[in-house]
Amino acid sequence: MTDRRREVTVQALVDHYGLEPMPLEGGLFRRTWAGTTGTPARADGRPDGSAIVVLLSPADGQFSAMHRLPGDEVWHFYLGDPVELLLLGPDGDHRVVVLGPDVLGGQHVQFTVAAGTWMGGKVAPGGQWSLFGCTMAPGFVSSDYEGGDAGTLCAQYPEAAQRIRALCRPGVALRHPEESEGRTG
Repeated sequence: MTDRRREVTVQALVDHYGLEPMPLEGGLFRRTWAGTTGTPARADGRPDGSAIVVLLSPADGQFSAMHRLPGDEVWHFYLGDPVELLLLGPDGDHRVVVLGPDVLGGQHVQFTVAAGTWMGGKVAPGGQWSLFGCTMAPGFVSSDYEGGDAGTLCAQYPEAAQRIRALCRPGVALRHPEESEGRTG
């Protein structure tokens, strides 16, 4: 059998998937699916489910900014270096989950973030890039996205303040404009 592995680069992934900047949250992404189950359309107009592919590269200043969604979101690790995902729960707890290939070492190839949980992620220290996906059902619409304010989140979760500040974007809107569909995951 021929070894078809190649050196994967950020630019090769951008070109292959046609990735574009993700509004507000950060990173590069592409919506890969927004579908229906064949049943009548949902009354709220959203797709039954949606999926995106996301690429983060710290050399390009990319990270997934703190945000929360009204529905569960499943994160899937695909390629590259591990991703550290900071989770801030509605009950005041916080933790870091690592998405990556070392499942026997405690990393996850798939992780579900519960609705209403603040989340933000970055490539683990020393890493160059990470390719992962996010899936939601019902599907994401731009009005679902609520960006995190560093001051507010640091006051609510003081033990995680340093990590929170590193995953917030000062001066960036915390909501998508109503007429934009933006990120879908």
